[in-house]
Amino acid sequence: MKSLTKLNAFCLCVFITLGWPLWSLGADKKVHCMLDWFPNPDHVPLYVAQNEGFFAKEGLDVDLMVPADPHDALKLVAAQKVEFAISYQPSVIIARSQGLPVTSIGALVQHPLSTILFLKSSGFKTPADLKGKKIGYSIAPLYQVLFEAVAENAGLKPSDYKMYRVGFNLVPPLLTGQMDAVIGAFRNYEAIQIELEGKEVGIFPLEENGVPDFYELVIITNTKRIEEDPATVRGFMRGLSRGIQETLAQPKKAFEIFLKQHADLRNELNRRSFEATLPFFKGSPHQESGRWEIFQQFMLNRGLIKKASPIRELVWEEGS
Repeated sequence: MKSLTKLNAFCLCVFITLGWPLWSLGADKKVHCMLDWFPNPDHVPLYVAQNEGFFAKEGLDVDLMVPADPHDALKLVAAQKVEFAISYQPSVIIARSQGLPVTSIGALVQHPLSTILFLKSSGFKTPADLKGKKIGYSIAPLYQVLFEAVAENAGLKPSDYKMYRVGFNLVPPLLTGQMDAVIGAFRNYEAIQIELEGKEVGIFPLEENGVPDFYELVIITNTKRIEEDPATVRGFMRGLSRGIQETLAQPKKAFEIFLKQHADLRNELNRRSFEATLPFFKGSPHQESGRWEIFQQFMLNRGLIKKASPIRELVWEEGS
């Protein structure tokens, strides 16, 4: 009996060392993944991976959690209260510059969804047309800085426009004419929301107008977890990768899986939002350290962070 126990322990060590999934031994490891905000079409691949057993095949029982506050996810990962979370590339760079031990292990949404949004009736053709206009923004100082970069790229000076913090509810100030344009709105949500109101909208994509391309959503974990439990990190990412592939291959089925758990989101807004988000899943969960380096330098140059972090601390890539 003692010999058998020793053999089982030896086999378990081999599985963990080699990074083989624990489902082969009939075990499920409970882990938690906190979303960046309330469930929405951005998160469909996670629910697909959970529902279709892709996490389970890696020996993981993944609990998808909803935060009480958008900032909770990153803080709880840093404190090792949850194993994984969905966050934003700028937030990860800021957190790391402040000494928080968080690392991005993959991208969920490959490009910015946040954008500069305006009504087509305004007649704006390029960002240069925003001269003399009122611009609403959601989060300071990030979106102030991003707009300044776009404006500068268009040849505008800070004195050429006025910025107002209007909070997260960006649609009313735009529809009522209080603001001529807003930044921080999402092209896959607020833009569709306004179109459903019968108004045509226009956008100036940030990554096409002076802001380096960045990942809208990334998956993060505590840096120590990568060092101490790489098998779980790799297993989670393999499961999510299959969830992303399945979402892209069978989008209707994927969205139905999501709606089964969130029936209250079965409406035209979320259907169209999911369709608009699909192209942004392509290429995920792959991330490039070069894009992180460029965007971190942009944030440093613009005063969003005081010091740069080593890229190896910011980004984990499979095989590293």
